[in-house]
Amino acid sequence: MATKYRTISGDTWDLISYRVYGDCKYTDTLINNNTAYADIVVFGAGTILNVPDIELETPSALPPWKR
Repeated sequence: MATKYRTISGDTWDLISYRVYGDCKYTDTLINNNTAYADIVVFGAGTILNVPDIELETPSALPPWKR
C-alpha cells in the first residue's frame, strides 16, 4: 500500500527519498511513481506525492544482529 508525502518548501527528490526510505538510491522509484511532478527540481510546500512501499535492501556486510 502506497503512502503519501507532503513536501516542505525546498524539498528535492533525493532529499525526499532519504527522508522516506533512508537512502537516496530510491529517487528514481519516487519519480517514476509521480510522473506529473518529474520536471520539478525543488518543490514548494504542500505537494502531495505517492510513496510506494518497497523492499529495502539490507547490506550484507552488517553482522546478523544488525540486519
